Amino acid sequence: MNFNGKHILLTGGSDGIGLALARQLRDKGAHVTISGRNEERLATAKAEGLGVISGDLSTPQGCTALADTWGEAPLDILINNAGVSSAPNAGVSCVYKAGEPVDLAAMDRAIFLNFHAPVHLITHFLPRLQAAREAMIVNVTSGLAIAPRSEAPIYCATKAGLRSFTMALRHQLKNTHIRMLEVLPPVVETKMTAGHIARGHRAISPDQCAAEVVRAMERGAKEANVGMVKTLRRTYSISPALARRVMIGF
Repeated sequence: MNFNGKHILLTGGSDGIGLALARQLRDKGAHVTISGRNEERLATAKAEGLGVISGDLSTPQGCTALADTWGEAPLDILINNAGVSSAPNAGVSCVYKAGEPVDLAAMDRAIFLNFHAPVHLITHFLPRLQAAREAMIVNVTSGLAIAPRSEAPIYCATKAGLRSFTMALRHQLKNTHIRMLEVLPPVVETKMTAGHIARGHRAISPDQCAAEVVRAMERGAKEANVGMVKTLRRTYSISPALARRVMIGF
């Protein structure tokens, strides 16, 4: 796909992978609009020439508001990147230990943001994408969608659910001009993954991750297995049980 002149909506684009991806797509000639909740970061992105929409996608009303704000404007590419990390400081690690409370409200918000929001947005925007001459939906899941880790059952379940949804929707759209790309990042250097990195996990930069995603979009790939996820995919193809054993304590 050639991005020049394409209209792109990228959720969760005010920092991390999303912002790096927005910048790289903009530099290739796309008209990129990002959504996010942090007004200060959105203002900075707007000053860089990105379109911005403020909103919270952890509720159905937030997803509808984003679609209403977009209105009837053309849309060629929808990138569902917004999500809550499994990092300890994200508040949704969901570690069940005797005597430790579990925040069910935070879990529900994470489930909606990570899984329901992409489903809602695709449903809202499918008519806009169908009207485009060439269109793409990009869903950002995780290497943990392949094999889970014990400390993040909610995160892993939502990403695995989104992976399954993406694969099924790709089949539904196979005879249309809308392409489906699933992005499976490894640990990336962001504020949300600081806990993982502090414990010695290897990480790549947002720019490195974004560059691999852009290349996958350009060649019309079905999956972008980024960084160490390539190794995980190879391991899983040989022995799913081995991959699960390795990742469960990651």
